[in-house]
Amino acid sequence: MNILEGSLDGRDLKLAIAVSRFNESVTKALLDGALAQLKRMGVSESNVSVAWVPGAFELPGVAARFAKSGKFDAIIVLGAVIRGATPHFDHVSNAVNSGIAHLAREGQIPVIFGVLTTDNTEQAMDRAGLKCGNKGADAASAAVEMVNLYKRMP
Repeated sequence: MNILEGSLDGRDLKLAIAVSRFNESVTKALLDGALAQLKRMGVSESNVSVAWVPGAFELPGVAARFAKSGKFDAIIVLGAVIRGATPHFDHVSNAVNSGIAHLAREGQIPVIFGVLTTDNTEQAMDRAGLKCGNKGADAASAAVEMVNLYKRMP
């Protein structure tokens, strides 16, 4: 049996982060968590590029541009779509999910989905560091691990 696994060694990796400005109190906490985790894994701050976009809907387009640039080992996508009183939540979250999943399926480089889809702001804040860990930090760990796994794959 041949078992392939990635490590959490981020030295010399170049990463891109696309982050939504909408719900910024949540997304800034996700970004802070991701950046702190990347630093803990040895990723140099100078090897991280961050692009702020207006809302979650714009995330797949920016992630695609990052992927096509050939300059990055992985892309982390961070956002927060919080349910409201209209079906807008469903349309935005479905579009973002589909766009990011499409990029990830292409398999050129890892594209990590760190977009929260919650019923309310409290749930989002809990997942951005208050009670349930920081999903931005989790996404950063996943990105580094996946880059190292891709390097080991034929």
